[in-house]
Amino acid sequence: MTYAVSGALQSAIYEALQTDPALTALVGDAVYDTVPAGPRAEVYVSLGAEQVRDQSDGTGNGALHELVIRVVSEQSGFARAKQVAAVVSDVLHNADLTLSRGVLVFLHFSKARAQRARTGTARQIDLTFRARICDGAPVTP
Repeated sequence: MTYAVSGALQSAIYEALQTDPALTALVGDAVYDTVPAGPRAEVYVSLGAEQVRDQSDGTGNGALHELVIRVVSEQSGFARAKQVAAVVSDVLHNADLTLSRGVLVFLHFSKARAQRARTGTARQIDLTFRARICDGAPVTP
């Protein structure tokens, strides 16, 4: 098993989300690895929890990552959050991301959960994706 490629996967996903024109049109630069303290954008995207399981085989080390991308909207309805979540899904499902270490075998949408956030009128949608990674030599830029 290897957890060594987790950082490379996170960086590639973060970059894909931050640089997508459709997502930028909806949330601007409000794509966060860590949600900042204090005032935030009315709608934002953040990287969330991750679970990793061994997927090594006779050809080498590998891992299956289940990761959450969270969309939060301070608006009282789900419409805007769902619009942003749809774009996140479009960006990441079957994405062909280049990692600084390892190789992305697949990245697929797995499930979503839409709910009221714990405070105020905010809504949140947690999108879960599954990514299969094979470890390999770092890719040189």
